Amino acid sequence: MYAYQDFVLALSLVRGFPLFNNKLVLKHAKLTSKRYKSVRRDFIVCDQDYAIEESFQRWMIERNPPHEIKVINGTDQMVMFTRPLKLFSYLGEIADKYSYK
Repeated sequence: MYAYQDFVLALSLVRGFPLFNNKLVLKHAKLTSKRYKSVRRDFIVCDQDYAIEESFQRWMIERNPPHEIKVINGTDQMVMFTRPLKLFSYLGEIADKYSYK
């Protein structure tokens, strides 16, 4: 019985159309040289991630450099489960650094 209720709930939450398939949104969301990289980004490297290995993470960083790189040693792709305190510490630092005061 619960599986059916979960299924019905899931169906009610699914969008029947792309969220951003709107001419107004597409017009203003264009990726231009002026807008590209206008948002500061940080990258958190997980050194024990076997889904996206560290070498590939480093390759992504080289191709599109972030403003800052943080490394969490001894964690896999589920960093929120393997090293949650370190992750939350880094996220707090990032939020403090970029928040408007």
